[in-house]
Amino acid sequence: MNAAPADQIRLLDVQSLDVRLTQLAHKRSTLPELAELSALEAELTQQRDLLVAAQTEESDTTREQTKAEQDVDQVRQRAARDQKRLDSGAVTSPKDLESLQRELASLAKRQGDLEDIVLEVMERREAAQARAAELDGRVQAVQAKVDDATARRDAACTEIDAEVETVTKERELTVADIPADLLKLYDRLREKHGGVGAARLYQRRCEGCRLELDLTELNDVRSAAADAVVRCENCSRILVRTPDSGL
Repeated sequence: MNAAPADQIRLLDVQSLDVRLTQLAHKRSTLPELAELSALEAELTQQRDLLVAAQTEESDTTREQTKAEQDVDQVRQRAARDQKRLDSGAVTSPKDLESLQRELASLAKRQGDLEDIVLEVMERREAAQARAAELDGRVQAVQAKVDDATARRDAACTEIDAEVETVTKERELTVADIPADLLKLYDRLREKHGGVGAARLYQRRCEGCRLELDLTELNDVRSAAADAVVRCENCSRILVRTPDSGL
């Protein structure tokens, strides 16, 4: 393949721009805010799960307390009815009086037991409420950190994307006058060799593989026509000759 020396040298400019685009892509994918967000979002998920569990416990104990209070109220009402019967004098049979008194005593014990249950449930409910309030505060605090990290990530991405756009436009202008076949070869080699398709021959050394050309290779390059597209024998990249090639 042949191409004007100026077009070959222009490939180095394209290569430099492609390297910059690769660097920008790497920078965007390795922003410290990304790792920070990943950790924060995991923490946020954990805290939210704990909050939901605490809120569920609070809801459950609220229903449990309501039920226990209703049970106490029912026993209290029944005891009040029995006491009213006892106080009214309507029950005159000693046996019935004894039975009624035993029932009142049983109801009093039952009411005491149920009131103890209410107190125990109330304590658990208050603990769940306090736990939910604490976790809600944690969730809000972590969410604030997530929002801050997100804003910093977005700002960094916007800056990188703006530079990518600038470099991309510059690349489009640079490749506009490069022969299609030369550019196609360069792109193919760049894809194959880690993003580098053309390298400068500097002081007899290929800057693509960093190896110095041996005497035979140097003689081949020296004897090649100025418009010949030469390749590095070691890495196969396009070898661009410049006044600093050491030929």
